[in-house]
Amino acid sequence: MTISEASRKYGLTPDTLRYYERIGLIPPVPRTKSGIRDYGEESCGWIELMKCMRAAGVQIEALAEYVALFQQGEATLGARRALLAGQREQLAARIAEMQRSLDRLDEKIRRYDLGLAGSAPQSPGAPLC
Repeated sequence: MTISEASRKYGLTPDTLRYYERIGLIPPVPRTKSGIRDYGEESCGWIELMKCMRAAGVQIEALAEYVALFQQGEATLGARRALLAGQREQLAARIAEMQRSLDRLDEKIRRYDLGLAGSAPQSPGAPLC
C-alpha cells in the first residue's frame, strides 16, 4: 500500500510515517522501482506496534533503540527483552498513578453527590478539595 493508504489506515499523517522511518521507529520501508514507499505486512506491523507504544507513552528513544536492536538480530534478544521489561515497569507505574488519581476523583464525585442529595451538609470551612 502507498503512504497515503497507510496514513488513512492507521490515522497517522504521511509526514508522521516518514518521520517514524527517518528516526528509526520503523525500519526502512521497501520501495517500488519508481521509489514510492510500498507498505507491506511487515511495515504495517511496525506501524501498529509503534502507534500502540506511543499511545501508551513509551518514549521515542526507547522505541528507536528497540528497532535498532531488532535489526541486529538474534544476538540482541536479551537486550530487547530487558528494554521492553523496563518500559513495562514505567508504564505500570504510570497506570498505578492514574488509578490513584481516578480513585480520588471518584471519591470527590461521591462526596458531591452526597452533598447534592442533602445527606452530607457542607460547611464553608470544609472544601471538597
